[in-house]
Amino acid sequence: MGLRRLLLRYYPPGIMLEYVQDGEPKTKSIDLLNLRPDTDAIALVEEIQRGEPLITASCKEHVIHLVRRLQEKLGENEDHKFHFFKVLRAHILPLTNVAFNKSGSCFITGSYDRTCKVWDTESGEELRTLEGHKNVVYAIAFNNPYGDKIATGSFDKTCKLWSTETGECYHTFRGHSAEVVCVSFNLQSTLVATGSMDTTAKLWDIEKGEEVVTLSGHSAEIISLSFNTTGDKIITGSFDHTVAVWDVGTGRMLHNLVGHQGEISNAQFNWDCSLIVTGSMDKTCMLWNAMTGTHIATLTGHSEEILDVCFDYAGQRIATCSVDGSARVYDAETQKCIAKLEGHSSEISKICFNSKGNRILTASSDKTARLWDAATGQCLQVLGGHTDEIFSCAFNYTGNIIITGSKDNTCRIWH
Repeated sequence: MGLRRLLLRYYPPGIMLEYVQDGEPKTKSIDLLNLRPDTDAIALVEEIQRGEPLITASCKEHVIHLVRRLQEKLGENEDHKFHFFKVLRAHILPLTNVAFNKSGSCFITGSYDRTCKVWDTESGEELRTLEGHKNVVYAIAFNNPYGDKIATGSFDKTCKLWSTETGECYHTFRGHSAEVVCVSFNLQSTLVATGSMDTTAKLWDIEKGEEVVTLSGHSAEIISLSFNTTGDKIITGSFDHTVAVWDVGTGRMLHNLVGHQGEISNAQFNWDCSLIVTGSMDKTCMLWNAMTGTHIATLTGHSEEILDVCFDYAGQRIATCSVDGSARVYDAETQKCIAKLEGHSSEISKICFNSKGNRILTASSDKTARLWDAATGQCLQVLGGHTDEIFSCAFNYTGNIIITGSKDNTCRIWH
């Protein structure tokens, strides 16, 4: 077993090892989720060496150098001010969703006009239109981190897999008996999952274009899907008030997370796959042990339905947003609310952290998006200009570009 090279991963902080075992190239990651600018790098690397035989004495100095580069990145106090760059009159009918590829060099938009469009972020130029669906293109996703494939889920009950580069349709996945409303790739880019109003989710083999397994067990629509980072589990959130944890290999339901009194709005794993967070129309957010399926805590404070929920990169903070026009940040360990994000004058439908985890972006039906300090809850910027509600927003990977999608049929790019 020989180490070939070491690669840095800034968000979440870690070092990727490329090595050869029995003639086969392999990779593994050393996650450094608790790394701080003041961590003793030498002591940390010595601790890593004790548990990782690939890190030998000959490469110790190089690993220390890499850890210090990560610390420099974490210590950067960037105060990026976003400026309006371009408005894209993207589609002739309303948009449904927007999503970046990993680097943020391009993004996609889905629409009621039955197409998905691919855009160049730097220039704002339309690169190609993905045509072929017979109804609304509702759910869209890149196979990040690769970004060479796009999945589109439609009200025509199918999901299509496309080449980002050429716009060629590789496969049309048929099998659902109602609208496909959510799609998700595993990180390994071997599977795409679809969730449908028919109460089932399906996993599809990307190479073969075939159905692998159907996940049956919910009694109402599935509206959210999330693979864990290792790709062996997937969670589905449903209007039946529950979230199910499934074994990807067998399609067996491992846990049914029961406790919410209203429809689920979103559900996510944290980075190390130890926790699951769920948001619900019952005004609460719940935290669960991903291994056992047991309920850890109920996060309260919102006075209206929770419309979105997410973890930061390290799984240490949880952000929620609500119909009550506010967002909240909770500490995942103590389950205490550490910041309230107040300022929107209407419901907030979307919330996300930047990759570094120090900024939060919210999209609201008050026609603005807002940028917040994740630690203090202070509003840093109001992104205005849309003439109708904003329902989608996203950061690129480095966190210096934002896109917002609105019911005014436009996307705005902010640099």
